[in-house]
Amino acid sequence: MRALSALLFFLPIISACNGSTPSLALGTLERDRVILTATANQIVRSTPIAEGSPVHQGDILVVLDDKQQKAIVARARAEVAKASAYLLRLTNGERPEDIAAAQANLHRVEATLVEAQANYHRAVTLVDRKLASQAELDSARANRDAAIAERESAREQLAKLTRGSRVEDITQARASLEAAQAEQALQQQILSDLTVVATRDGILDSLPYNVGERVPKNGVVAAIQAEMAPFARVYVPEPYRVAMTPGMPLTVHVDGVATSFQGRLRWIATEPSFTPYFALNEQDRARLVYLAEVLLPESAMRLPSGVPAQVEMPRE
Repeated sequence: MRALSALLFFLPIISACNGSTPSLALGTLERDRVILTATANQIVRSTPIAEGSPVHQGDILVVLDDKQQKAIVARARAEVAKASAYLLRLTNGERPEDIAAAQANLHRVEATLVEAQANYHRAVTLVDRKLASQAELDSARANRDAAIAERESAREQLAKLTRGSRVEDITQARASLEAAQAEQALQQQILSDLTVVATRDGILDSLPYNVGERVPKNGVVAAIQAEMAPFARVYVPEPYRVAMTPGMPLTVHVDGVATSFQGRLRWIATEPSFTPYFALNEQDRARLVYLAEVLLPESAMRLPSGVPAQVEMPRE
């Protein structure tokens, strides 16, 4: 078994030494790697699951400090309550007590106006009889006019209280409430993101930070190897690139496994992984390689990542 693996591994090298194009693409088995990052510059408070453990979507992997964000959420919640109360005040109208007070004030100024009008008529009569001066008449007229103005002001105040708020004010208050609700939802989402959860089933491959360490914003806090059949990440020699199309079947050999696997080409790069800085002649072009991924069947699910693999190139 070991002799066969060694032969498969060194066969491309021997072929290259003989001047021919390698018939195998070399690489390793890999799986999709899910990288989870921190959304804020905070301290790691706990890591409930150990590295290397299986995880399921939704499992808590890392908990960052959330005291500051909880305070921000509480403030946003208070702003929502404030905006909601103001809108409710505008839509419900004024309190009955305020309306009653405005009505009483109108009655008072109306009574004052009756008295002012009587004094004015009395002053006119006295002036006509030469029993009062013109100054007294002017004073009575001014008091009457002031009482009339106070009555109109009291009427407008009562009408304002009974008519309700303007449509524009209600619309503005409703928009303020929606803005406060949106801000609360945003801050709540930021708070939720401080608890990093698994987004796919798989194996918890890495926890770069320990409990108590401060993580920079966008720093990687966890990495998951997705639960899936592995794929062979290999480098395809340039002469075979033109024959490679996604979905085509390819034979994959894995070190330590006696049987081969029938895989399918999942992806291949459009640009070579190595390009000489000088002009490419026919011999130089043969040295180019293209990164490719060959997905293995479900029967290879238990194979570990990182194991060397070789993919047979299609025959001409």
